[in-house]
Amino acid sequence: MRLTSFTDYSLRVLMYLGTDPERRATIAEIAKAFDISRNHLMKVVQFLGQEGLLTNVRGRSGGIELARAPQSISIGQVVRAAEGDARVAECFDRKSNTCSIVKACRLRGVMAEAADAFQAVLDKYTLADLLVNQKALAKVLLRSSVGQTEV
Repeated sequence: MRLTSFTDYSLRVLMYLGTDPERRATIAEIAKAFDISRNHLMKVVQFLGQEGLLTNVRGRSGGIELARAPQSISIGQVVRAAEGDARVAECFDRKSNTCSIVKACRLRGVMAEAADAFQAVLDKYTLADLLVNQKALAKVLLRSSVGQTEV
């Protein structure tokens, strides 16, 4: 299963903010760290805020921050929310399915099982699990030049 860039960016934003959950970051800062378009990230940040995962603080010392503790953010839930009703194959959509072998094909069952297994693995992990190497991740993201004195 392949995730969209939107989902990838959503996870990256959460990981970035999770490297230093006490500090607010800006969209520009995150865009620079990942070399991603600010416009794309603005949509991602808005989505994550609507999902209750980010808080946006306006003003001079504003920015974005995690709205919940990393251990309470399920990777599976983030992926499901960002991907929506992900179709693994055409036959999963009864309205637009034009496959001529759907009545006799066993591929749908196999693909459904694979998609369920994929989600089950993602559901086992939280953002905190992705941040066990928090200091190394922060160093890679060049956070030390943004405000931390030592990583």
